[in-house]
Amino acid sequence: MSDNNQTARAGADQEKNRAVLPDVDVFEDAGGITLLADLPGVQKDQLELKIEGDALLIEGTVRPLAPQGLEAVYAELRVPRYRRSFTLSRELDTARIEASLKDGVLSLRIPKQAHAQPRRIAVAAG
Repeated sequence: MSDNNQTARAGADQEKNRAVLPDVDVFEDAGGITLLADLPGVQKDQLELKIEGDALLIEGTVRPLAPQGLEAVYAELRVPRYRRSFTLSRELDTARIEASLKDGVLSLRIPKQAHAQPRRIAVAAG
């Protein structure tokens, strides 16, 4: 019986650590890329964005709803933990990323490096 309990606990721990892949739309224009990630229920203080080398990591947790001052001792409702990572091109300027979170949608704007953006070249006559 203790083997079953250990297996059940291991399964519960694994379920607790499992992350949901949020849906993400990526748009590109001449100036950079925009990522829109669906993170319903994630608040700003439960959202973490990291750049490690050329990788972008998005992590967000939904805080379970409970009456103030109370903590659930048993809950069948599983709240999601979102996690998604992307490998970024070196032509993107990760130092100038702009992020906003509104109505459960994370918007990231990652501009291209100045040398990677298209530019016009003036031609002199004569």
